[in-house]
Amino acid sequence: MADSVRQLRAEHEDLQEQLADPELHANPARAKKVNRRYAQLAQILAADASRAELEDDLEAARELAKEDQSFADEVPVLEENLRVAQEKLRRLLIPRDPDDGRDVIMEIKGGEGGEESALFAADLLRMYSHYAEQRGWKTEMISSTESDLGGFKDVQVAIKGNANDPALGVWASLKYEGGVHRVQRVPATESQGRIHTSTTGVLVFPEVDEPEEIEVSPNDLKIDVFRSSGPGGQSVNTTDSAVRITHIPTGIVVSMQNEKSQIQNRAAGMRVLLARLLAHQQEQIAAAESEARSGQIRTMDRSERIRTYNFPENRIADHRTGYKAYNLDHVMNGALGPVIQSAIAADEEARLAALSGSDD
Repeated sequence: MADSVRQLRAEHEDLQEQLADPELHANPARAKKVNRRYAQLAQILAADASRAELEDDLEAARELAKEDQSFADEVPVLEENLRVAQEKLRRLLIPRDPDDGRDVIMEIKGGEGGEESALFAADLLRMYSHYAEQRGWKTEMISSTESDLGGFKDVQVAIKGNANDPALGVWASLKYEGGVHRVQRVPATESQGRIHTSTTGVLVFPEVDEPEEIEVSPNDLKIDVFRSSGPGGQSVNTTDSAVRITHIPTGIVVSMQNEKSQIQNRAAGMRVLLARLLAHQQEQIAAAESEARSGQIRTMDRSERIRTYNFPENRIADHRTGYKAYNLDHVMNGALGPVIQSAIAADEEARLAALSGSDD
């Protein structure tokens, strides 16, 4: 652990020199990455300093305890504080996801259940919006297709973190939300009070800081324009302002129709496309490292059923971590912290186990 901290301290000093160089700030994307990494390392070094201080205090207390009982009473307290500080440092030293400091683009799509699924998509959007507000994050609607009853067939939203804490971005928390969310409740369309089960899909992508991060050749793009449509397929625009962008090498398709002009829809579409391409690159890396990553909680399998929301029992259950609570009403109002923390803890345990295995 000492060797790791020593290496990170050297990296921290190098990054500090880079941040002092005016040329770095001429490249905003690069400056953002350096600042993000610098803040992450600052957390580790602060934890190490706290650990070292506690070690010194404990050593002094043990020495003084030979002559003064009051210091002997402090020893167990200092030992526990040191244990906690060492564990905190150990977890901070787990190799981090390099994208943890990024903002995200989230897509919520209706699945099995028709209108009820679309209504639950709107509920999930509201839940994530409340959670973001509580964290001091900002949400920005990018695109949406409403259903006949006021839900969402699909909706895309950007969630931006607090610039005051570059070490911890939105992706660090919301990357665990991708997958199938199952809801059990009496639908608004059910006249006989029967409980139905529906599903809604959530996709989460780390947002690209600057377009230059992802190289996209114009020759790799197929761009089509068409007329915007609303619920039921009716036309909501008399001009061909909607845009469909196809990235030919990967087959990724993005459609945008919420803005009033082709230019605006194309810009929004490219923003989402770049995020999906970044995620695609990560999937390829993850596949290459699948054996090392197989135990981690966050998977790229978007068909995975990750959570059940049972309204009659006011119960929420995460199927990956075993987390269960009977406060669904609070969760739907944004109290997602404990649910997400269970995923973070499970991911950290898997990473620690992988590290232990590699040391054997």
